[in-house]
Amino acid sequence: MSDVDTMKAELKKLSARATQAKMDLHDLSEELPINWERILDVARTAHEAFAALESKRAELKQTAS
Repeated sequence: MSDVDTMKAELKKLSARATQAKMDLHDLSEELPINWERILDVARTAHEAFAALESKRAELKQTAS
C-alpha cells in the first residue's frame, strides 16, 4: 500500500472519530443541564478529533502535491 493510500485510510478513521465526537457533543447539548460537568471533556475530545483530522488533511494535500 502506498503512503497516500495509508494516509487516506488514516484520514477515514480520523473522520469517523471526528463525526462520533460531533455526535457526542450534540447529544450532550440535548441532555443539558444533565451531565453539564462533562461539557469541557466532550468539547475537548471533539476539538482534538477535528484538529487531528485537519492536520491529516493538510499532510495528505502536501504529500499529494
